[in-house]
Amino acid sequence: MIELRAVRKSYGSAIVLDGLSMHVPEKAVYGLVGPAGSGKSSVMELLAGLSRPDEGEILVDGLREGSERRRWKRRIGYMPDFSGLYPEMRLSEYLEFFSACYDIPRARARQRIGILLDQVGLRGKEFQRLDGLSRGMRQKLSLARALLHDPKILVLDEPLKDLDPGNRYELRQILSELSSEGKTILLSSEMLTSISEICTDIGIIERGRMALEGKLSEVLRKIDASNPILILVEGSITKTMQILKQDPNVKSIGIREQELMILYEGSEGEEAELLRRLVSSGIMVRSFHRERGNLELLFLQLTGELRERRITGHEAESDLSKG
Repeated sequence: MIELRAVRKSYGSAIVLDGLSMHVPEKAVYGLVGPAGSGKSSVMELLAGLSRPDEGEILVDGLREGSERRRWKRRIGYMPDFSGLYPEMRLSEYLEFFSACYDIPRARARQRIGILLDQVGLRGKEFQRLDGLSRGMRQKLSLARALLHDPKILVLDEPLKDLDPGNRYELRQILSELSSEGKTILLSSEMLTSISEICTDIGIIERGRMALEGKLSEVLRKIDASNPILILVEGSITKTMQILKQDPNVKSIGIREQELMILYEGSEGEEAELLRRLVSSGIMVRSFHRERGNLELLFLQLTGELRERRITGHEAESDLSKG
């Protein structure tokens, strides 16, 4: 379990984390999502012990960052967003070097390295120089390095970044296997659709603050309820507009030909009543449905980009009081 409590972190005058609180449950696959510069990498560096917070508290399995730092770091395997490889080394030498850094006995290290090479799909590459590895192979090697001391928690900064579809799929499969073994996994990403397939929990970070956090299934249910309703009608839309403007739950209306997009804050029962009023008024409604929630929509909503995208596709009706 990982917990951040009101953490602040600055570099000079730049505030990168502004009272961030965050909870990663045990054995979760937690996706930390945010735009570039939102503070994701700063969170990862704090958990890896590469920096310390200016204010607030960080706990890993109940261990505090300051007083129990050494035990805390032993529980974490960290994979940065850069490879940090030594180009002249061979793959096996690289892993043996980091095994020694973890004080793993040589015989045990060789056994562990063999297991990890099988797990990440690099068996047979032991004598290959690191400067000859592809981006996908480098990421797999970095993951193997993070796993050398068999940590309980993995902290992975942008592990899927710049990978081709095949390598993204392979790495997601490896992470799913590690999750099934009981490891807690925290990964950051701007690639929302990629991580949605493996995450159990999600946190949306924006300008150093947590915008939304929770179980992925619960978050998507919430976003379903806040997504706009799309209404497609036949004939003139004037009467439809009149009815929509009379409903206090309709907060805005966008129009594109015969399709209307409304931001609606009513319950499911009130949605059904709105549809009934439209139909009983003689309006031919061809479709009436909410957009489904997904991480892309969620991210755009929370970072303020979604409204701009929608306005480009629909003529905005900003004044609902006009008839």
